[in-house]
Amino acid sequence: MTVPIIQRTVGRAINCSGVGLHSGKAVNLTIKPAPINYGIKFVRTDLPHQPVIPARFNCVVDTSLAIVIGSEGAIVSTVEHLMACLAGLSIDNVSIELDAYEVPVMDGSAAPFAQLILEAGIKQQEAERHFFVVKKPIELKRDGKFVGAYPDSTFRITCNIEFDHPLIQKQSCSIEVSDHVFECEVSKARTFGFLDEVEYMKRYGLARGVSLDNAVVIDKNDILNDDGLRYEDEFVRHKLLDCIGDFSLLGMPILAHIVVTKSGHAFNHAFLEQFFIQRESWKTQTLSAVPDFSSNQAKSLAI
Repeated sequence: MTVPIIQRTVGRAINCSGVGLHSGKAVNLTIKPAPINYGIKFVRTDLPHQPVIPARFNCVVDTSLAIVIGSEGAIVSTVEHLMACLAGLSIDNVSIELDAYEVPVMDGSAAPFAQLILEAGIKQQEAERHFFVVKKPIELKRDGKFVGAYPDSTFRITCNIEFDHPLIQKQSCSIEVSDHVFECEVSKARTFGFLDEVEYMKRYGLARGVSLDNAVVIDKNDILNDDGLRYEDEFVRHKLLDCIGDFSLLGMPILAHIVVTKSGHAFNHAFLEQFFIQRESWKTQTLSAVPDFSSNQAKSLAI
């Protein structure tokens, strides 16, 4: 069992700056330590009364281009990479302050956030972590998309993608999520897009912050970035990173093997809604009370 059983926060305040992927707006962000049972909350310091927005699935207000959360009349956009980093490094409690509505894209991956957190240190706190423990399979299938969660003694995720493009086609990646695995095998994977789609979005005032410095851009046959790919299968690894961020909005860590096929932010969020409908399929408890599930590998699904 590699899952930390004690709640954790960052060792000290962390600062970074950048631009929003979709807005192109400059933003300053600070990640601050928070007390036990605080969770992950964003604070809009640029707005009157500095509204606080919890990073939870029931605060999601849009999933069309990115995960957008909102509360008290304020929003924070494109939270998935930072949330993936916090979940991947098993950080339970932080307050995240920012002076614009979109989290900075940095280099298009979670690696800059991970590096800053690891440099600041991870601090254990005097309370046990609470987990969602999946007892029975939970599945959602629609229009060729699929998400399933199966009983497991740790947090595993298997991601399958398929694109009608010669450089991507079908790719699959499966990992057991831990600090080291996330840092080395997932965090560096960058967001990606197709050149014609990026140009189309820019014409309509979207993707204003996209550049070759923060995204892998693909034309009909080539990768336009001079440095190429960071992983041979960087595309599926980034989709897996996005999934970790999306599922972190459960609000607590999960013990399950999650299998995702051709999904995205919107369908992942639909699965979270289904997850809470099927309350008989899971329970919440500390790890000291969790039975030692044998790994229940999900069956290959012909979608």
